[in-house]
Amino acid sequence: MSRTASRSGERGALGVFDSGIGGLTVVRHLRRLLPGKAIVYFGDSARVPYGTKSDSTVRRFADEAVSFLTQFDVGRVVVACNTVSAVAMRSLAKRFPALPIEGVIEPGAEAAVRATRAGRIGVIGTRGTIASGAYERAIQAAAKRAGVRTRVFTQACPLLVPLAEEGLENSAAARAMLRHYLEPLQRKKIDTLILGCTHYPPFRRSLAKILGPRVRLIDSGEATARRLARALGGEARSGRGSLRCYVSDIPLQFEAIGKRFLGQRLGRARLVAQDDLPWFERRPGRDR
Repeated sequence: MSRTASRSGERGALGVFDSGIGGLTVVRHLRRLLPGKAIVYFGDSARVPYGTKSDSTVRRFADEAVSFLTQFDVGRVVVACNTVSAVAMRSLAKRFPALPIEGVIEPGAEAAVRATRAGRIGVIGTRGTIASGAYERAIQAAAKRAGVRTRVFTQACPLLVPLAEEGLENSAAARAMLRHYLEPLQRKKIDTLILGCTHYPPFRRSLAKILGPRVRLIDSGEATARRLARALGGEARSGRGSLRCYVSDIPLQFEAIGKRFLGQRLGRARLVAQDDLPWFERRPGRDR
């Protein structure tokens, strides 16, 4: 056990990581559904976005992020990044066989299959997530288990992440971009849409206005939090948990962005030093 984990009393905490701070939208649901759980969050904000990088690079970054979180003796890890969930879950399972690691794609796919009425499901995400075909495979598997037929239509939406980080999710510019991205999916007459990126939940109101009430919106992060809450049963359903945030860089407007995504004040985010040793090998007590 690391000295830091012993001092913090967070043995068995829930580790969560994302390519940046968009994963705080997942933490928001986890804190609501598991209020007594201690959460350690890592956002790789120095190397965001992952969605434009090669699969091998994403797998390496994911390995490093989980290596960092294991210093806290976390009992389970949630991969809040859709891109990592799409390309790195198998490699993470091999690298950390004793550590339960949950992705966001399978829960989102299962929720969409339960929600759809006509079996026409749309998915929006980063280029990396969409190119992986991970949602199509997960939806197909979930539909087979449920004994239903589905068709999946996907759309990469690369410009939504910067709009969300600038707080422009309800702006005219965002609505114009959403209409552009959604038009091909609307032509396919989808009745369910998966938000396949942790940066997309802030667009929910604008999405609902454009798509109308007949299209059900599925937040893959919320679906993951609900699945985890069911798996943990009564554990951490009450009490007062904690949240400790670590990032590999503190960008401009970091606190404002974090507050919007988390739904409350973020508090202190600890910067993980990247000099002397690779940052993921450093003891968390040496942050600055």
